[in-house]
Amino acid sequence: MKSLFLTTRFFILLAALTTGFVVAFFLPSLLGPMQVVLGLLVVLAALDLLLLYAPGANGGGQVFGRRVLGEKLANGSDNDIAIYLENRYRFAVHTKTIDEIPHQFQRRDVLFRAALKAGETRVIHYQLRPTKRGEYSFGAVNVFVASPLGLVRRRFRYGQEQMVPVYPSFLQMRQYELLAISNRLTEVGVKRIRRVGQSMEFEQIRPYVAGDDPRNINWKASARRAGTGIDSLVVNHFQDERAQQVYCLIDKGRVMRMPFHGLSLLDYAINATLVVSNIALLKHDKAGLVTFANKLSTLIPAERRSGHLRKLLEVLYRQRTKYLETSFETLYTAVKTNIRQRSLLILFTNFETLSGMQRQLPYLRRLAKDHLLLVVFFENTELHQFLDTPAQTTEEVYNQTIAEKFAQEKRQIVLELQRHGMHALLTAPEQLTVNTLNRYLEFKARGLI
Repeated sequence: MKSLFLTTRFFILLAALTTGFVVAFFLPSLLGPMQVVLGLLVVLAALDLLLLYAPGANGGGQVFGRRVLGEKLANGSDNDIAIYLENRYRFAVHTKTIDEIPHQFQRRDVLFRAALKAGETRVIHYQLRPTKRGEYSFGAVNVFVASPLGLVRRRFRYGQEQMVPVYPSFLQMRQYELLAISNRLTEVGVKRIRRVGQSMEFEQIRPYVAGDDPRNINWKASARRAGTGIDSLVVNHFQDERAQQVYCLIDKGRVMRMPFHGLSLLDYAINATLVVSNIALLKHDKAGLVTFANKLSTLIPAERRSGHLRKLLEVLYRQRTKYLETSFETLYTAVKTNIRQRSLLILFTNFETLSGMQRQLPYLRRLAKDHLLLVVFFENTELHQFLDTPAQTTEEVYNQTIAEKFAQEKRQIVLELQRHGMHALLTAPEQLTVNTLNRYLEFKARGLI
């Protein structure tokens, strides 16, 4: 039967029994005892079968298993998966559970062993880290059960075939959101930036209290309140400027296909975009999105209405890298036509050479003329690992010299962008979200937007 399997213990006993019969061929006196042992093994195997097919407690099923996971998975993050097991036999069992995970993970270690007492339940936890967005197919949960005799295993197969989409890392987004709400962003590397001056956005007039800046006293309103029997001094109260527009511009050209730790540069940019957009909305700013390659792919106007973040998430989920050369002229035309208000533009792209950046420099300068432009591109961390390895041969020295030249060009690109009045951020892919968030908060504190 397809649901029954002989255990290793059974085969070990069978091998020992076969050896005994071979010896009995030369020592006929052992043949009788070996036949008794063979009969005993058959009886025990039959008894084991009866135990495994015996009804569970209260006449119910014998073992129950179920996979528990969310409606979607987060790309680039560790997603928690749980398997719920319940032993409904009247005796203890040993289980081996194999979960049929999607083929994209290429894992063969999703096997869990557990010993369950009669009536005991157990929850097995493990994690999956997808590195590509899209649909992932989960299969069944297979539970192999052995009785205390351990000669036969019975398989219980719980069909939980389901398609689960992998979205941009909403887990990372929620982590930063919770830390921002509780004012604990410094725990993940976001710097506490000292505010320069004050915002000039007026909120209300309120009574003066000790510690208020005397320069904010509203003397006209205070004079009108004089002689009314209430506190006469009032001050103007200001708040952080709100409703500023923050656009993330994502390059989908072939330069963004390079993978680091299994995740492409495009996916790093998408995950960072989701976090920065969410933090911008929490700061009462408006978040927008532009994706482009050889032509414009998506343009979502900056808004702060209910459901806007969900809209951004759905659009980011559908983005795919193109194999064509990126057209920054197309980007400039789209921004010039559709974004009229001065905004913060966070451009996620990648420049490997100084000459490659200089070809796009005229369009970047035009963008920076009307908006606050932050150009974000990536360090090749694998190149740094290669440079840190001591060279042993002449060929390795030659290769390291070339690698150092490429690393130096990255730093020259930063200086060249800054020389033309633009902000530049050269970052390792895994530090992209934190470093981009730092620059956004810095711009807010300095009142540059």
